[in-house]
Amino acid sequence: MIRTNRLTLVALLVLAALVAGCRGKESAEPEAFSFVVYPGARYLGHMTEKTKEAHRTIINPGQEPPPTAIYDTDASVQQVAEYYAKEYGYGTIVDSTNTLTTARGNAFYRNGDLATDAQAVAPMLERMGLPTTIQGATGPYRGAEIAPKPNRPRVTIQRPYIDVVNGTVVDRTLILMTR
Repeated sequence: MIRTNRLTLVALLVLAALVAGCRGKESAEPEAFSFVVYPGARYLGHMTEKTKEAHRTIINPGQEPPPTAIYDTDASVQQVAEYYAKEYGYGTIVDSTNTLTTARGNAFYRNGDLATDAQAVAPMLERMGLPTTIQGATGPYRGAEIAPKPNRPRVTIQRPYIDVVNGTVVDRTLILMTR
């Protein structure tokens, strides 16, 4: 199950996003679901359509994809993770990169390997007619996970990241938000 969730997360990371929102107005009613966009981040529209397509055709065929938005920025993983942890009201960000425990909390750092992730999503990319050979997909990456709240999406942060539409590795920080 963890492997399935990881593959889904990887697929979401590499296949991209939907709509950016803004914060809801304060009122007595519960806040509506919305995205918080990192200041200065750029929306990745080319990956948005592929993410929606992957959800509809491969991940959950026939179902509407969840609200998703993908951005990138020149800011570091640490800067972006600290921003979202603060926005979500979480305290410190746990560094789970050198620990064997599964207890990670609501905000934690992680590491990964680009080649492993590229290999894991290659069958899905092939089914979608996307490049399965990713130029430069070698080496480690640094990431962070910020747990969702009832009115906010899960945030996955990673640098560098794979742009599967263009078949390249991008040395910017990816921000994936999905419900």
